[in-house]
Amino acid sequence: LQNYFTMAQTPSSMLPLGTVAPSFYLKDTNSNYHYSFNDIKGIKGTLVVFICNHCPFVHHIVDELVMIANDYRVQGLGIMAISSNDVIKYPQDSPELMTEFAFQNRFEFPYLYDESQEVAKAFDATCTPDFFLFNSENKLVYRGQIDDSRPGNGIPTSGSDLRNAIDSVIYNRNLAAPQKPSVGCGIKWK
Repeated sequence: LQNYFTMAQTPSSMLPLGTVAPSFYLKDTNSNYHYSFNDIKGIKGTLVVFICNHCPFVHHIVDELVMIANDYRVQGLGIMAISSNDVIKYPQDSPELMTEFAFQNRFEFPYLYDESQEVAKAFDATCTPDFFLFNSENKLVYRGQIDDSRPGNGIPTSGSDLRNAIDSVIYNRNLAAPQKPSVGCGIKWK
């Protein structure tokens, strides 16, 4: 098994705040429907998370991600996950296995397949997991980590950074804290 400390860690690129959410139309492996950003967006805001099936950083936070989705969906937050990895080189990230991963982890939100990788490029996503939070006007207000926990660092996963950002969107407060980049496996480009 690969040691987490020697694993290549890619930080998120930190897309400029205020960026308007890129538009897209992708297949949901959780339902077989196709969705656009506007189909999923929430009344209060929208969380877009780039993940994949095999990444140990994603496995480390997936339970907290599902809890966040369940906690905030009822408060008007739209939530979606997107996988953009090259499934030729990484067949464990195939759409069929995405469906299985979503089922095993009880995703009650779309898990979209970005086969062309154009959506990841539009968001300037670089790693899994990579979090992008948009306000009700579809403007980026947070990009960065879920919290300080990483595989092997002994810090429990709390979702504190992302939850603080979501609270600021839902309750219309300024987000003053510095935003730390997410860290994970690099997106597997074609």
